Amino acid sequence: MTPGHRRAREAGQEAWIAFGGEADQPWLRLLRPGFRHCFAALRDEAGWTVVEPLSGRLFVGRLAVPAEFDLPGFYRRAGLVVLGPFVPGAVRARRLPPLLPLTCVALCRAVLGAGAPVALTPRGLFKRLSRILQQNRKIILTSAIT
Repeated sequence: MTPGHRRAREAGQEAWIAFGGEADQPWLRLLRPGFRHCFAALRDEAGWTVVEPLSGRLFVGRLAVPAEFDLPGFYRRAGLVVLGPFVPGAVRARRLPPLLPLTCVALCRAVLGAGAPVALTPRGLFKRLSRILQQNRKIILTSAIT
């Protein structure tokens, strides 16, 4: 584990993935409405950081809100679908550079780390992450009963 990943885990970093978006680019109209874009919000003991690929640039910003602020709830009230929390995983061990372009889905998968599900569209990522959360809830519920 690299020092950066060790610091992230020690800081108790959690990630939320938000889905939404309008078709601001013509080719986005091919994607399902409400799942045309995704981005990541990370919380640690000091507060919130948002990582969002925009058309033509990458936005990374530390928000001026307290760490206790309910950012996922804020996004939900704004009409976005939010999944999480996820604990960012280890680095992917790769021998070859990625062959796919840097999209919002690729960026969210990179934030989540090696355990991130394979997906090409925001809707595909949403479905796979939802499935992971459902499985984890079942494990937690089952272990609490026994």
